[in-house]
Amino acid sequence: MENIVEMRGVTKRFPGVVANDDISLKIRRGEIFALLGENGAGKSTLMSMLFGLYEPDEGEIFIRGERVRITSPTFAAGLSIGMVHQHFRLVENFTIAENIVLGAEPVRRKLGFLPYVDMRAAGAKIAELSRRYGLEVEPEAVIEDVGISIRQRVEILKMLYREAEILIFDEPTAMLAPQEIEYLLQILKNLRESGKTVILITHKLEEIKKTADRCGILSRGKLVGVYDVAETSTDEMASLMVGRELAGEAAPEEHEFGAEVLRVEKLDVIRDRMKKVDGVSFSVREGEIFAVAGVDGNGQTELTDAIAGLLRSSGGAVTLGGEDLTRADVRERMEKGISYVPEDRHGVGLLLDFTLGDNLTMRRYYEEPFSRRGIRDERAIAEYADRLIERYDIRSGRGYSTVVRSMSGGNQQKAIVAREIELDSRLLIFVQPTRGLDIGATRAIHEHILNQRAAGKAILLVSLELEEILALADTIGVMYGGRMNRVAAARELSIDEVGAYMTGVRQ
Repeated sequence: MENIVEMRGVTKRFPGVVANDDISLKIRRGEIFALLGENGAGKSTLMSMLFGLYEPDEGEIFIRGERVRITSPTFAAGLSIGMVHQHFRLVENFTIAENIVLGAEPVRRKLGFLPYVDMRAAGAKIAELSRRYGLEVEPEAVIEDVGISIRQRVEILKMLYREAEILIFDEPTAMLAPQEIEYLLQILKNLRESGKTVILITHKLEEIKKTADRCGILSRGKLVGVYDVAETSTDEMASLMVGRELAGEAAPEEHEFGAEVLRVEKLDVIRDRMKKVDGVSFSVREGEIFAVAGVDGNGQTELTDAIAGLLRSSGGAVTLGGEDLTRADVRERMEKGISYVPEDRHGVGLLLDFTLGDNLTMRRYYEEPFSRRGIRDERAIAEYADRLIERYDIRSGRGYSTVVRSMSGGNQQKAIVAREIELDSRLLIFVQPTRGLDIGATRAIHEHILNQRAAGKAILLVSLELEEILALADTIGVMYGGRMNRVAAARELSIDEVGAYMTGVRQ
């Protein structure tokens, strides 16, 4: 089979780190090639060079047998290369059709000289592509009004509209609900069947087994090898990825819970003039992991934002240890004992252009030892940050002085988790804590969560990963349409039952 992409001795360095170290690999025309590795292994950097966001410091890239120097995404598009990034690049107040054609507008001329964009022709082409690849969208819908899975389809259609032949997907399922993941995986297969070459950057081994033909495994910037997926088990892939055998996760043992820590009573939250949380009530006790399951967009984010103080509730009450915090602000709630790992790591969780040290001390910068009489103590910040970097295996090129924007998404997430756990709060709220993390990092985060449970902390976990919820939860609450559709002990619910409550099949 013909090689459509070949990399020879590709190396890319950033200050303090070799992101890709002498990598050589070949990708065949018409296959799904998975690129697997831990967070910070160099997967996204390698594919960013193929897409023209970076240029290699050393090595060569060949497309269809021809040596090329890919200097920009525009140049890559000219080679029929497209990329769907983990964080979508769409104009919020444009329609779906406008986003798809942006930069590649079909310009016609009236009377032979008056230029105009022929959106009717664009719409016809978009409709034809949608039908061919099973990418259902409403071209006139505005991006800010549609969900994550629709936005992802728009990004795919952008590539197909430009007639991309090599399609790169960077962690495409990181923010999708289980049903949406299955839909996307089928789309990837459809693309392969139509002759496209799909490169899938991921850390999810089961998705690789379901879709990929071959898998290239990276570890700390080096290529471990390329493997036939059908002949390689997920355990083998995991061990090759992290450089060691991974022990299986142990389910939490049943135990007695302590006193009630969090009580939510008849909570209502209105956002964008819509009731997102509707009369929700539940409680979380010491030593209990209360997990909230639900399809994305059913009020989970608004619920946790209201408990943490980011959103005002329009009705109901939130109490912590019997103390009413319904009208308290974010800092008051933190000081009373609430830690929060938010869903939106970039918009809420981090200051991207600040250093790792600044972000790790963000919640405590005004306290001693980090600040004395209003003056920052840089040595105390550095020492504290170094401890957390080591304890939570946060990989960064320049340690605590690394600008967070330059770190991989998984290491950004580990920084947030480290900061919030180290607050030693009575209640820890985790929303999508392992999104974008590889299997090794995911298990490490799960261990941290279980350790907090063993220490008697109350834990509120929100996840779109049913397997994660069933692996960790003592109690499960299922949200549908802004309501808590079902609350039960985890041992009483099967994955099929949870799925039925999530989709409203059961009430």
